[in-house]
Amino acid sequence: MNFSPNTVFIKVTDHSVSKESFDLLLDEELQLLKTFPQPSLDKLPSYYESEDYISHTDSKRTLFEKLYHLVKTNALKNKVALIEKENPNKGNLLDIGAGTGDFLNQANQSGWKCVGIEPNEKAKQIAISKNVKFTTTLEELADKSFDVITMWHVLEHVPDLENQIKTLKRLLKPNGTIIIAVPNFKSFDAKHYKSFWAAYDVPRHLWHFSKTSIQKLFNKDDLELKKVRPMWFDSFYVCLLSEKYKSGKMNFVKGFFYGFISNCSGIVQKEYSSHIYIIKNK
Repeated sequence: MNFSPNTVFIKVTDHSVSKESFDLLLDEELQLLKTFPQPSLDKLPSYYESEDYISHTDSKRTLFEKLYHLVKTNALKNKVALIEKENPNKGNLLDIGAGTGDFLNQANQSGWKCVGIEPNEKAKQIAISKNVKFTTTLEELADKSFDVITMWHVLEHVPDLENQIKTLKRLLKPNGTIIIAVPNFKSFDAKHYKSFWAAYDVPRHLWHFSKTSIQKLFNKDDLELKKVRPMWFDSFYVCLLSEKYKSGKMNFVKGFFYGFISNCSGIVQKEYSSHIYIIKNK
């Protein structure tokens, strides 16, 4: 796989932790953006060390966090319903980037045999308290051992895309399903907020995807992109954060307004704030 990003698409700032600036380089063929420079593997964890990194905490300190967790409860049920629609016979489920374990906890209750992987120790310990089981590395898992593999807003964090895709293929059973959710830099809200778009989230997001890039990355070696679904609530969450980055305060009226407009635009243009990609093994 040859990545050749060579054009500066936009310059963005890490608004939430370091305040450092990064370039996003465009690969024209793949329609994929790469954060540049990408932090070393040793330095990368330091960019996650913030109480505001919401996926690594169950805290409900602010109205924004309370709203996030309220929406999250409904989203978890929808995620489990989605995997059961794609794989009616419940089997083995691997969630990569399990965070605080709520999705796996919900899937466990629904009858799936679940295991997760999560590099952040604080989030992992919260998940363990919910009886979520973990593996240490993907390398120790057996070939063709999972019916479903999920990555909910995780692929954009992975340093080595090529190796990650090979690993997913190795772990997936014949006729198994990979479900990947990632932000879409071609959405209305990305174009509206530009460098303030919260879903760029540099440098934690090392890659920034379009529908074209996911299709070209995964449509090979017996994998096939079958469906693309919108994540309706992501536009509101992203627009609220983007308003905060742009103006310095949380503007709920503007955030919800532009989130609504983004979804309306998505209905017409088929470019939503975030997409769920359903990929099947032949």
